[in-house]
Amino acid sequence: MKKSIAVDMDNVIVDIEANWINHYAEAFGVTVTKEAMHGIPEDQAFPDPVAARSLLYKPGFFRYAPLIPGAQEAIIKLQENYEVYIVSAAMEFPNSLPEKYDWLAEHFPSITWRNIIFCGDKSVINTDYLIDDHFKNLDFHKGKPILFTAGHNRGVDRHTRVNSWEEVLELLEQLEEPQQVIE
Repeated sequence: MKKSIAVDMDNVIVDIEANWINHYAEAFGVTVTKEAMHGIPEDQAFPDPVAARSLLYKPGFFRYAPLIPGAQEAIIKLQENYEVYIVSAAMEFPNSLPEKYDWLAEHFPSITWRNIIFCGDKSVINTDYLIDDHFKNLDFHKGKPILFTAGHNRGVDRHTRVNSWEEVLELLEQLEEPQQVIE
């Protein structure tokens, strides 16, 4: 039986930071850098956090976000040896449900509807691994939590951190290597 991996969407396979920056600049004429998001909640990087957060409720926000580099290739490679699930706490933003589903269908056609989980609380996810950018999801995961670097989680050393999909593949290869017995 294959081991299982749950993969978050936002800031893991979808570049929500870049998308948010672009939407804010279009709506309010102010450009924020990704560096401004380092070490703080994402919305706090914008001059008007309430206005920034309102963008998450606008139709189209989640549908056309860019990919995280290397995510497509890595997911296809992982599917060779793992049961891969895409897991997103999408319930907070009602528009995100169909938009995220359509985004996945476009960018990850190898992930079928059976392997997509939209939920409110990821503590119910019981996979061998969880790749996520939020501690609130990783802290309670029963399997091995893997922290995917995003602006808001920089500077915090909790859980095994990866900075790219290349590092995800390397880490999983290391974790799955048979342990040598020393006699």
